[in-house]
Order: sequence, then structure tokens, then C-alpha cells
Amino acid sequence: MNNRAYLSLAIPLTISTMTTPLLGAVDTAVVGQLPDPAYIGGVAVGTLIFNTLYWVFGFLRVSTSAFAAQANGANDPDQGILALSRPFLLAIAVGICFILLQWPIEYLALKLFSADSVVSQFAAEYFRIRIWGAPFTLMNYVILGWLMGMAKIKESLFLQVLMNVLNMILAILFVHVFSFAVKGVAAAALIAEVTASTVGLLMIIKASPVVWQFPSFQELVDTKSMKKMFNVNKDLFIRTISLLVVINMFTAKGASFGTDLLAANAVLFQIHYIMAYFFEGFANATSILVGKAVGSNDKELYNKTLTLSKQWSVIIAFVIACIYGLLQKQIFALFTNLSSVIDLSMTYGRWLILYPFAACFGLVIYGVFTGATEIAPVRNSMIYAMIVYILLQITVTPIWHNHGLWLAFIVYTVGRSGFLIMYTPRLNKKLFETT
Repeated sequence: MNNRAYLSLAIPLTISTMTTPLLGAVDTAVVGQLPDPAYIGGVAVGTLIFNTLYWVFGFLRVSTSAFAAQANGANDPDQGILALSRPFLLAIAVGICFILLQWPIEYLALKLFSADSVVSQFAAEYFRIRIWGAPFTLMNYVILGWLMGMAKIKESLFLQVLMNVLNMILAILFVHVFSFAVKGVAAAALIAEVTASTVGLLMIIKASPVVWQFPSFQELVDTKSMKKMFNVNKDLFIRTISLLVVINMFTAKGASFGTDLLAANAVLFQIHYIMAYFFEGFANATSILVGKAVGSNDKELYNKTLTLSKQWSVIIAFVIACIYGLLQKQIFALFTNLSSVIDLSMTYGRWLILYPFAACFGLVIYGVFTGATEIAPVRNSMIYAMIVYILLQITVTPIWHNHGLWLAFIVYTVGRSGFLIMYTPRLNKKLFETT
């Protein structure tokens, strides 16, 4: 394993992963060209509702990728198929539950954010259309995780690019040609998600290492394997809940500052997502390589992957910070032409220059723990960081308002990185009895 081999995996995964935040970013940018900032606010709140629902079950992608990578490293195609089948059934079941419970979910979510009536109306329009894609979105998590874990990088890249290009084209068409506004961006996302899951299933059947045959019920419910899967997913679930508490507290507090500031924070948060997912591409590469190293008991591959992950996380942080620092205003203009929102974004956007350095280690080293399916440290680090955020938001926001909100978020991000790195020596020793 060298820099070239690591990058040959990380770069395609980064391109693939970067398409994920583009769903929300494109929706924000398309409605950002409309004359009222309430459109951006409505889509921001609607997108956050789905981020909350889907991120709670984000473990479906992460754990699927880790278990598939370990099966791939152990050259065990039967376990590879089981790594797909178990979470796939869970994804369908959860997605159907979301559809059945859509009315109480919408009511509680809009109550939580307490946005003004116009923003709430647009958020409701967005939600009522996109909710029908819930099973397909969660299926996509599993499909993408399996393709990544099995090192089917070209296939995962194609699938993500297909979904987001289709979403982009349809969003522009529905909003700026047919004037469907918020309903248009929601319909575009729904169609893209359904298309991606359909194409993804066909790709998996083709990419399967053996002739496709659905596992027996006995294989699916194997006690030892199921216990390990649920333990990993339980910790990832708690980790995600901690993240969502922070994001929802941030958005709810920002909404209390008024529609223009809600819109500006929405733009900045979309940019933050793009930065975060850039790192996640490298984290996915790290997760796959660590999973392969654990599956094949390859200590040298593990150690080299850990070194390269740290090295490239710092390099990427510098690159992202420089690009953003030089092109802030131009980037904001891609999301909206409203001068009031751009001015507020410029005022508070300086905090995002710090974000890559605060996040780099936590987001990339996260891949080491997920690849090893050792998730308890990830869970713990997120809980500790969440507590730090809550304390800071309560104490500094009344003094510095939106600047205090962003300060709390940056310190929280530093905490995510610092608390997780503390667990790395213990993980090294546990996996390979080394220091």
C-alpha cells in the first residue's frame, strides 16, 4: 500500500461520496434563485427533516460497507451476500414505517423548528412529496455500502453520479421551466432516488461474486452474526442521534434569528456538508482498506492505511480551506442571488475556514473504526462532543448570537476529532496486539 494505491481508491470514492450532499445543495441553489428567502428556508427545514430521518439509519451504509469489506478480505462470497441481505430487508421495513407515520412525523418536525408560517408551508410541501422515496433512499444506503465494501468503486461512482445528475436536471426543469417551486425540487429528488435504487439493484446482481441466490431464513438470522451486526448498528445509531441533536439544535436556534439568517445558515451548512463529505470519501477508502486488513489479518496493510489516512486528512484540510477562503463570495452566489443572504453568509462564513482543520482527523480516522467494526469509541466520542456543544450553545449564543452558534459548532467538531483520536492506540492493540 502506497500513496498512489490509496489515492486510486480514495479519489473515486470521494467523487462518489461528494454527490450525496449535492442533493440538498442543488435543491437549495435552485430555489435560492427565487425572489423570497422563505423558499430557501422551507427547503432547508424540509431537507433537515429527511437528514434527521435518514441519518438515524445511516448505519445501514456504514456497517454494510464494513461487513462487506471484511467478507471481501476473507474471500467469503456467501458472507458478502449476507452482508447485503440483512440490512436490505431492514431498509425496506423502516422506509415503509416512515411512509405510514408521515403525518405525525411532519407535525412534530414543524413544531420543533418553529419557523414562520410561510417557511413551514414550503417545508411541508417538500416533505409530503419526498417522504414517498423513504424505502428507496434507505435501500440506496445499503446498495452503495455493499458496492463500496466489495471495492466496486466504478459502480458506486456511476450510481451516485446518475442520481445527482438526474436530480439536478429535473430540479432545474421543474422549478425554472414548469414553475413548480419547492414541489419541483422535492419531486426531482424523489424520482432520482427511485431511479438510483432500481439501477443499483441491477448492478448488484451483475457484480455479485457468485450466482445470485437469496440466503435462507436460517442464514439470515444466524445468532452470532446478527448479534454482531446489531451491536455495530446500535452504536452507529447512537452516534448518529448525537450528531442530529447538534444539527437540529443549531438549525432551530438559527431559525429563531429570523428568515434571512435561517437562509444564510442553510447556505453555509450546505457548504459544510460538501466539505464533510469530501473527507468522508477518504474515510470510506480507509474503512475499506482496514476492513480488508482485518478480514485477512494483514497488520502491515492496517498500519500503512492508518498512516496514509492521517497524512491525507491534513493535506485535504489545507486544500479545502484555501479553495473556500479564496472563492467565498463566488460560492455563495451559486446558492442564491439575494444580496441580504449573501451579505450574511459572508459575515458568518469565516467560521467555515476553520472547519476543515477542526474536522479532518475525526472524519477520516472514523473510517479506521468503522472498517474494523469497532464502533463503541465512535459512539463515545460523539456523545462527549455533543455534551460540549450543548453547554457552549447555552452559554455563548445569548452573548454572541449567530457567531456564538458557529463557535459552538466548530468547538464541537474539534471535540469529535480529539475524543476519537484518543481511542486509536487502544484499537491498534486490540486488533493486532501492537502499539
